[in-house]
Amino acid sequence: MAVVGVLALQGSYNEHMAALRRIGVRGVEVRKPEQLQGLDSLIIPGGESTTMAKLANYHNLFPALREFVGTGRPVWGTCAGLIFLANKAVGQKSGGQELIGGLDCTVHRNFFGSQLQSFETELSVPMLAEKEGGSDTCRGVFIRAPAILDVGSDVEVLADCPVPSDRPSITIASGEGVEEEVYSKDRVIVAVRQGNILATAFHPELTSDSRWHRFFLDMDKESDTKAFSALSLSSSSRDTQDGSKNKPLDLPIFE
Repeated sequence: MAVVGVLALQGSYNEHMAALRRIGVRGVEVRKPEQLQGLDSLIIPGGESTTMAKLANYHNLFPALREFVGTGRPVWGTCAGLIFLANKAVGQKSGGQELIGGLDCTVHRNFFGSQLQSFETELSVPMLAEKEGGSDTCRGVFIRAPAILDVGSDVEVLADCPVPSDRPSITIASGEGVEEEVYSKDRVIVAVRQGNILATAFHPELTSDSRWHRFFLDMDKESDTKAFSALSLSSSSRDTQDGSKNKPLDLPIFE
């Protein structure tokens, strides 16, 4: 059985642990570098990214987290976890914060505004429906959420959403300290995948729709299959059986 680590420094790690239990998967809370050993995959939950970064620094986790991402094992970042995995983050507090990196994108730390501008919306997710069954939409719970401003050519966009009309203007300081507008599109990216990295700006763990967690677990199976195939290139027969995925769709907790 796969063992999924959940970074448990702060934020919604309990909710991810509960979501894993609901689908019969063993989750392990991770607070120290040595606890990453033996894990098949890792979830970096939402929370307060500055606080999480300070705690990660205190426990000397950043080198071990970067090494884990580099091994090719699946890693999923939700909300603050997305910020951690991005190669570049804007809209940060003075001095910024340390990032793990690995995901070729630019993320805006508080794209959707303050806690008061948190919201829920239906997201179009055809790829999720194709892989895991159910509806081609899912409930997106955005809590003081980031968003992805742009992505590299190797990044697959899984979901985007309309930019709320009450969103504050998005600006960043240039090298000379001059403020300039950097985002004026009417939609913004909120879910992506690049190789072994999955990232969502919203919180699937706060709904009863388990498809995002199943999708993430299937990434681990894909990784195992690729490794097996690499070892079996000289074999004339290869097992490519796929199990059927007629999974029932759980309704969102939030109506």
